[in-house]
Amino acid sequence: MAADGELDPEAQRRLTRRLRLLALAAAVIVALVIGVVWLERLILFPRSFPQAVPEARQTAGLEAFWIDSGQGRVEGWFLPGDGVSAEHPGPAVIFAHGNGELIDHWPGMLQRYRELGVSVVLPEYRGYGRSAGDPSEARIREDFEAFHAWVVAHPKVDASRLVLHGRSLGGGAVATLLDAHPPRALVLESTFTSVADVAAGMRIPRFLIADKFESLPAIERYRGPLLVFHGVRDEVIPTSHGRRIARAHPGSELVLYDSGHNDLPPPGSDYWERIERFLRRSGVIGPG
Repeated sequence: MAADGELDPEAQRRLTRRLRLLALAAAVIVALVIGVVWLERLILFPRSFPQAVPEARQTAGLEAFWIDSGQGRVEGWFLPGDGVSAEHPGPAVIFAHGNGELIDHWPGMLQRYRELGVSVVLPEYRGYGRSAGDPSEARIREDFEAFHAWVVAHPKVDASRLVLHGRSLGGGAVATLLDAHPPRALVLESTFTSVADVAAGMRIPRFLIADKFESLPAIERYRGPLLVFHGVRDEVIPTSHGRRIARAHPGSELVLYDSGHNDLPPPGSDYWERIERFLRRSGVIGPG
């Protein structure tokens, strides 16, 4: 028998075994959480998939710039709108692309903005294209603050007529700016209420999602005009997300197309006509 207050050898061995099992269980849980976060970011940020388009850098008027981050430089492109100059600054749109894309893919697609006299700003995500680092919600939020500061200080930009346009993941990216820097107008396209909501629709527990991009509360607090595009056959982000976003913002305009996630806008649609009318109603550009 052990002395008072001491465990006998068998009890000591049992306690040691329990402590080792608890330590092993804790290590397994930590490894699982790290593995889930790694897998989530692999799916959410498939940055090795999109291919650069070298000729896009030759787009007329393109001004490449870089912001500094804690992980290195992150690239952005500025494409001035028609008729815009330092003497006559004009509106600008910050366009945030989807998770399987690069800024390289968008100068031609967004040419209509430039024709309307709206300069186009294309911020890249960390680890995408030529940009350093690893993407995450917190890092995208930090970088978009820096991109926003760069844009509003540009001599060719009228900061009072700034537009945010987010597609898919980009909707979550621009939503990080809404509270601190509400734009003159907001365009959301094929995007989500939150990544956690998308995961829940796939029966993935919310607590396993590290980069939640809870956009809906910021959209609810935003008081400016909102235009929402979504495809009724979207196989990635269900149409219900677009409907919820529109319902959360009184006076928003919801446009549904017979399209999926990656073929919006469909050929022959009135996509750009709707954007132009929206910009004119919002006072971003003058009456036609």
